[in-house]
Amino acid sequence: MTQNVSWQATTTWKTSIDPDFIAKMHRVLALYDTPPAGGRVICVDEFGPLNLQPRKGRSWRPVGKPRRLRATYNRYGGVMHMLAALDLATGKICYRIRKRKRWREFLGLLNSLRSRCPGEKLYVVLDNFSPHKHAEVRSWAADNDVELVFLKFPL
Repeated sequence: MTQNVSWQATTTWKTSIDPDFIAKMHRVLALYDTPPAGGRVICVDEFGPLNLQPRKGRSWRPVGKPRRLRATYNRYGGVMHMLAALDLATGKICYRIRKRKRWREFLGLLNSLRSRCPGEKLYVVLDNFSPHKHAEVRSWAADNDVELVFLKFPL
């Protein structure tokens, strides 16, 4: 009965319905392959909510009884979110851990990136997360020589 039958995993994928998808893809790939002179390409993403909690395991400790961890954990600080940026030229990561990931926190990350790279145009590659498209963020980007390069089609 089980001949010619095997356990297999399947994969799925989605195709973009954006009519400008190919042009956007080529724009991002061109930034990766040939970064503009006098500019810096930075990739940005958010992670979270992060459920930061202690984990059991082995570690080097002074001789004696091992530290005991409770089976349940109270999240007194709540959950946190990480906003991160990868500078493709240097490979360095700039990140911020925040309680929320609204446009204000994203703008704080952009301000930090701007202060790290004065005098250079920034090309920030990001997704369509709504805080990235906020009017305040777009206005700030236009005033501070930052181009927001979106990966995905508009929602």
